[in-house]
Amino acid sequence: METRRITISDIAQRKGQDPLVAITAYDYLTAKIVDSIVDIVLVGDSLGMVVQGHTDTLPVTLDHMVYHTTNVARALSRAHLVADMPFLTYQSDTPTAVRSAGRLLAEGRAQAVKLEGGTAMASTISKLVDVGIPVMGHIGLTPQSVNAMGGFRVQGRTAKARHSILEDAMAVEDAGAYSIVLEGIPTELAQEITQRLTIPTIGIGAGSSCDGQILVMPDMLGLNHDFKPKFVKHFADLQTTITNAVTHYAQEVTSRAFPAAEHTFYAKADPAKTGPVEVPRLDN
Repeated sequence: METRRITISDIAQRKGQDPLVAITAYDYLTAKIVDSIVDIVLVGDSLGMVVQGHTDTLPVTLDHMVYHTTNVARALSRAHLVADMPFLTYQSDTPTAVRSAGRLLAEGRAQAVKLEGGTAMASTISKLVDVGIPVMGHIGLTPQSVNAMGGFRVQGRTAKARHSILEDAMAVEDAGAYSIVLEGIPTELAQEITQRLTIPTIGIGAGSSCDGQILVMPDMLGLNHDFKPKFVKHFADLQTTITNAVTHYAQEVTSRAFPAAEHTFYAKADPAKTGPVEVPRLDN
């Protein structure tokens, strides 16, 4: 039976139901692994930090996003695919935003785009929705505004900031977004927003009351022991696993234990066996 892709309607209907499971992915193989497990795969501009090694997301270009989104799209047959709009591909004017988002859908094969900002981005969200481009919002700690925020800091801790984020949330919904990411805000504020909105909220560092959760894949896999903010849980320790595996490989190469006979091709006979050997196909 053919697998059906999760749509924006399916996401919207999950409001107040079983929590949505979302995760980032940037390549074909990891996307293929998570496709049957999660509801939403986000090709995040976080790739600037976890793939490219930058200190923030600002250097990520639209070409980067299209490339990675295309690779992820090839792997998915079920999960809903969202692509981040990178810095300065939508903030300057609406026509630029439409062209940028259009590339992520037409070339990248995303089903929706995600952009940061609340009231200031409402008209842009509305225009994208009007031309048939689904939008996931993103408010609170918005990484593309890292310089304006003075770093990656929790937002919404004062009464004024709380009120501003509430206004942002309402503006994003009113503009037509089908869901919204709440990042780096107090759990009480996230709970209030979730209760007020009719669209699903997806939290990252926003507590457990949201309609779903998202984490950056390399973070939750424990690929970098040097990065573990409070909101991240390491569900694996792949840094140690990979370190041990590569160390073992290096030891076997230097000792000539690898490649062994079973990993080696022979022209006529296998010295480890008696009689002729069947040469395996190179694509086995």
